[in-house]
Amino acid sequence: MLYLDHAATSPVRPEVLDAMRPFLTGVFGNPSSHHTVGEAAAGALEDARARVARVLGMRAGDVVFTAGGTEANNLAVKGIVLGSDRRHLVVSPIEHESILESADYLRRFHGVEVTALAVDGAGRISPDALAAALRDDTALVSLGHANNEIGTVQDVTALVAVAVARGVPLHVDAVQSAGWLPLGGLGADAVSIAGHKIGAPKGVGALAVRGRVPLEPLLHGGGQERGRRSGTENVAGAVALATALELSESERAAVAGQVGAATRRFIDAVLAGVDRAALTGDPAHRLPGTASFTFAGTSGEAVLLELERRGVVSSSGSACAAGSDEPSHVLLACGVPPEVAQTSVRFTFGREPLPDDAPERLAALVAEAVRAVGG
Repeated sequence: MLYLDHAATSPVRPEVLDAMRPFLTGVFGNPSSHHTVGEAAAGALEDARARVARVLGMRAGDVVFTAGGTEANNLAVKGIVLGSDRRHLVVSPIEHESILESADYLRRFHGVEVTALAVDGAGRISPDALAAALRDDTALVSLGHANNEIGTVQDVTALVAVAVARGVPLHVDAVQSAGWLPLGGLGADAVSIAGHKIGAPKGVGALAVRGRVPLEPLLHGGGQERGRRSGTENVAGAVALATALELSESERAAVAGQVGAATRRFIDAVLAGVDRAALTGDPAHRLPGTASFTFAGTSGEAVLLELERRGVVSSSGSACAAGSDEPSHVLLACGVPPEVAQTSVRFTFGREPLPDDAPERLAALVAEAVRAVGG
C-alpha cells in the first residue's frame, strides 16, 4: 500500500515514541503537583515548551499546549477577539473549518462582524485586499500559511507587514506548513501547529501567541498554561510535539527539496497522461508534497476507490470534512464550478524517500483509475 494522505495525518516517528515513553511510565507525575514526581514532569513540560518556541521564533512563555490544531485555532480566533474590545475579524473563505466555524460562532453569539477576503483562482490572498479590509475596530486577522486541500502557500511576510502597519494582530494557521516551510521568521502574533502532521501522536498541538496580545481562555479551571488553557497538561504529548517539530525542522530543507521534486514529476505526469486532469492551487507557491487535481466528468470518490483497489490511499480533500458530499468550500472560493469541485482528489506525500520511478508509476495508476470510472 502507498499512503498518500499525509495532510490528514502522518505515522508517529520511532524517535518520538522513544522520547515520550518515559513520561507515560516512570515520569508520570502531574506537573502541577509540588513534589519530586510532579516537579520532574513540570521540568519536562517546560523544556518541551522552550524547544517548540525556538522553532517557531517565539518565547517559551508564548507557547500554549493544546489538544491539537483545531483547539489551537479556536483559542487563537475566539481567545484573541474576545480578549479585545474590538469586534471585527478578517479571515479568508478557504480557511480550515476550525477557523471558519470559530468566526461564525463569534458572529452569532458575540456580534462580531466577519470579513472574508477574496482569493484568486489559485487560492492566493492579495496584501492590497487585506489592507482594504482592515478597520479601526479590527481585532484579528486569521489566515492559513498553506491550504490543507490545494497546498497553496500565502505570502505571509507581506500579509503580516500589512497587519503590523495597522496595529492589528495576525494569526497564522501553520498546521500544514510545519515541517515543510520555515516558521521562525513569519513575524505573526500567533501561530498554530498540530503534532500528528509532523510525526507526533494525534491529540497534541500548540498555539504560540505573543505575550502582548490579550487572550481570553476557552477552558477554565486550574489555571494551567499561565491561565490561558486550564486542564492537566499532556506532558508526554508535549515532549512528543517538541521532538517531532525539532526533527522535521532539522530535515526540512533537504526533505522539502527531495519531496518537492518528486511531486512536481508526479504532477507533470498526471497532467500529461490524463486529459481531464486539472491541477488545483498555485502551481508555483505550493507545499512541496501536495498535488491536488480535479478530473472533470468523473466522481472523485469513485476515483479514490479505484486507486485504493490499486494500492494507493489518498483523499478527496480535508479529512475534517469526511463524509460530506458537498463540494469543497476551498475550490468553490477559487472559482471551480460545483460539479467539477466534486471530482477533486488530493495526494499528499510524506517525508520518507520513494523509489526513483514512483512518480511516473503512481501517475499511471491515476490514469488507470480515471479511465476505470469513465473519465
